[in-house]
Amino acid sequence: MINIAGLNKNDVVNGEGVSVSVFLQGCHFHCPGCHNPEAWPEDGGQPYMEQEFINIVLKAIGANGIMRNLSILGGEPLDTKNKIEFIKQLIYQVKNKYPNIKIVLWTGYEYEEIKNRVDLKYILSNIDYLIDGPFKIEERDITLKWRGSRNQKIRNLKTGEIEC
Repeated sequence: MINIAGLNKNDVVNGEGVSVSVFLQGCHFHCPGCHNPEAWPEDGGQPYMEQEFINIVLKAIGANGIMRNLSILGGEPLDTKNKIEFIKQLIYQVKNKYPNIKIVLWTGYEYEEIKNRVDLKYILSNIDYLIDGPFKIEERDITLKWRGSRNQKIRNLKTGEIEC
């Protein structure tokens, strides 16, 4: 089972172009001013069987003949083994069916903290963009692309470019 805080099948804010955005439930960061505090409790959200939810996402990506990208947000997607294993399966199946779509993942962890974690190697090598760093209310800036505070970075994991 995986707890899902939300699903937006036609998101034009979180990610490149039109995306299917998956909001995972559970976050230990509890950043003051968080945009999704309802996603903090691990036991909140809607429980799904993992494959059932992946099938929903796969269908949504290509619905009505419109190709969408995939955005993975939270809560915190990388804070439990269960979520990490789910994300690996999600990415694997999405890339298998739609090899050319872009995948963006948001995390409160800094890239330097997670770049060498063995359990994240598959995820980091198969996503296109990583938005890293906790939301900091004192650095809040609503004009930024894909992020809420100036400390967060957009990392293109394919080219190595960083947008601050």
